[in-house]
Parts: sequence; C-alpha cells; structure tokens
Amino acid sequence: MSVTALPTRVDVAVIGGGVMGTSIAARLAENGASVALLEKQTLGCGSSAKPIGGFRAQFSDETNIALGLRSLTEHLLPFRRRYGVDIDLVQCGYLFLLTDEQQVEGYAAAAALQRSMGVDSAVVDPAEVHRLNPYVPAGSVLAGQFSPMAGHLRPAGMIRGFADLARRHGATMHEYTPVSGITAAADGEALLHTPAGEMRAGAVVIAAGAWSGEVGALAGIDLPVRPLRRQLAFTAPGAAGTPPLIPFTLDAATTGYFHNVGPDRLLFGFADQAEPEGFGTDWDEGWLAGFRAFAAERAPELAAMPVESGWAGLYEMTPDRNAVIGEATGGAFRTLYAAGFSGHGVLQSPAVGEVVADLYAGRAPFTDVSRFSADRFSGGGAGLAHELAVI
Repeated sequence: MSVTALPTRVDVAVIGGGVMGTSIAARLAENGASVALLEKQTLGCGSSAKPIGGFRAQFSDETNIALGLRSLTEHLLPFRRRYGVDIDLVQCGYLFLLTDEQQVEGYAAAAALQRSMGVDSAVVDPAEVHRLNPYVPAGSVLAGQFSPMAGHLRPAGMIRGFADLARRHGATMHEYTPVSGITAAADGEALLHTPAGEMRAGAVVIAAGAWSGEVGALAGIDLPVRPLRRQLAFTAPGAAGTPPLIPFTLDAATTGYFHNVGPDRLLFGFADQAEPEGFGTDWDEGWLAGFRAFAAERAPELAAMPVESGWAGLYEMTPDRNAVIGEATGGAFRTLYAAGFSGHGVLQSPAVGEVVADLYAGRAPFTDVSRFSADRFSGGGAGLAHELAVI
C-alpha cells in the first residue's frame, strides 16, 4: 500500500476514484484547475469495479437522454482514440423487452423523444425481437424497444483513461486516502482531513458513488444517496455453446437482463426488488432463483443454464432513482456533487465530467441539469425526476 503526499492546497478536491470522480478530475484539470483526487482505497474499487457496464441513451427523461447521448458519441465510441485506452466496447445494441400495453405506450413515447434528440431508437414487433435475440421467443413479449447505438464496455478501462488524462494535466491521484472530516477555513476554503495530513481546497466535489451520502454529511450537506447490492452471474465457459451476438437485453417488468461476455459465455443480471439497503457485497447464489424465474418466462433456454461464478456490487440509489448533480447552496465552502446515478453512472460519467467542470467554472453546461439538484428532495416531491428506463 502506497500513500502519496497531499498538496498543501488545490483549486478542487475530488472525493471518489471511480468513473465519475476520475472523469470530473480529468475535465477540471484539462480546463486548467489544480486538482487532487482522494480515494479511500484504490481507483475503481467501488461501484465502478463491476466487470461490464451497459451504455445507452434510451431514457424517457430529456436530461438523461442528453447525458447518455453526449457520453456515447463524444467519448465512449471514440474512447481509444481520445484517451488511448481500449475499453472493450461492443456496440451490440440495447433491447428492452415489453410485456404489457402500458409499457409499449411508454417506451414508444420515449423512443419518439429519443429520435427527436438524435438517438436511433424504435419500438419493434415480437418477430423483430426474436430476430435480434433468438433466446427470446416471439410469443413471450408484446414488443421491444431497440437502439443499435448502444451496447456494453469495461469500466476499468474508462477509469484508466480518465485518470491518465487528469495526470497529464497536472492532477494528482491519492489512493488509500480516506477523508475523515471537512471543515471551513477562515477564508471560506475547505480544509480536508485525512490520514495523510490536511489539504486546503477552493472547492470540493463529492463523487463517491454509494458512499456519497456519508461524504456529504462530512461537508454539511444532505445527499440522499443510499447503497444497494446488485448481483450478476457468468455462465460456465461453453455452457451456451457458441452463443449468437445479442443485444444487451433487459426485461422492463422484472429488470432481468443478459448479454454476451466474450465468445462463449453470457452474463446474467437481475435486480432483486426485496434487497435491503446496505454496503454488503457478498454474492448469494440463492439470488439466481430470481433470474431463473424471469428467464423461464422470457428466455427459456437460459433458465437452467449452468453458471460458473457470480459477483455483487453496489448501486448508488436516490429516492427517485435519478442522479443528484449540482452545487450546494449556503455552505461554508464551495461543494459540488455528482452521485446517486442508480445504475447509470458508467454510461453518463463522461458527460457529467463536462457538466461539473462547467458548473465549477460558472459556465452553462451543454445541457441544463438544474432539475437534478439535490434540493428537489426538500420540495415535498413536486420536483422529483421521473425516468421510465431504470434497471
């Protein structure tokens, strides 16, 4: 374990070393700010440690669409060229399975909005669903929503790319450096307390994923972000034979999902709605029963397919399952935040890095994120964000 010395002072201290924190640090440093990123363990060890993340712009909320599309077109598709790192991006498309008329109506309206904003997306009939994904019998769904622009990638490569860019512009990365307290200096700056010593910062950015609520409390702000375990499993090599290349396929009713992992394996995922909040990341093989029940209805060939291993990680959830992005008001020092992405952090992180850098500099971002302010949760629910396409 190596702990690097902290600078005496920086313009911005970023707390959190996942895809969100490293993306923000890269954009801030690129724009000329002096930046120190503080991570309590190692870069990418938290929620971003998941082996594969989906990317898409298939949302029903305009802000989510804008963040997803900007990330996809400006950063993710050209990632190797822009950042010099291979993120194993597979543009296989993203397919939502729809099983009732209300879903079809909602996803059709969302697809129309997506198309108006430049996203290639459409509702397709059951026969096309089966053609796109042969594991799904045409008779098991009413329709699907499909976007060929989407797919999946490896978040670990994103973190390397963002961190390398940040370092090239002078940012410092401090692993094994948890923040134990944040107090106000006499001149209105922040004083961060860590085992490696104290550091002053003109502003603090909280991007600590599932731990952002705890870090927010240190800064004196309420970020309603809570941890929730999500689990997945990998089929045994060869168990699926040589599977066809299928879209990232997700059932809108149950949130069961599956897609390829390499040439001879599939990944299974399922969000257990009874999962309690908490930081536990033990993989529970009993979780597979929920996925197998979903598969029996939507993709029967997968229902009994053997798995070799599983994995659990943390989602960072908010009450309305949309992010909190903005700057706190009325604090003793400047505090910005980007957290609570509820499963969308990997795919939105490149664009959110741009947004936070602009907010810090006092510029209008490419899209208005004011409705994602954490203040919306203190307004009696009137300002809550609504998003149909949440895993």
